[in-house]
Amino acid sequence: MEEHAEALEADLLRYYGVDLLDWHRETLSSRRLSVLVRHLPPDSAFVRAREGEAAEWRLTDHLLAAVVDHLAIANWMYASVNRDEYADPPEAPVPVPRPGAGAAGASDAPGPAATDRAPTAAELARFFG
Repeated sequence: MEEHAEALEADLLRYYGVDLLDWHRETLSSRRLSVLVRHLPPDSAFVRAREGEAAEWRLTDHLLAAVVDHLAIANWMYASVNRDEYADPPEAPVPVPRPGAGAAGASDAPGPAATDRAPTAAELARFFG
């Protein structure tokens, strides 16, 4: 969270009109700050900085990539079955790259990121205190 402090401060002002200094002034509780941070929209600077490209992929993007992958596999299977028996088999399709996926391939189902949790009040106090 520390490496994205400026993005967090900007997002709190942009989306909620809340000055981060209010937390230091004790007019903003740690609980409220935690709730605001947890519910920042996916297009916020803080979420994009923390999660990278994965923040830009919505469920529809993952579903569309899965559709493209399944269509490519179906076409590959059709071409493989209907090829001349002496012809070289067609190359297997390469899945659409997804954010956070290694070179070995990608999962068709989006899942929560390893860092997909809001900071606790103690973490916020340690960071800002």
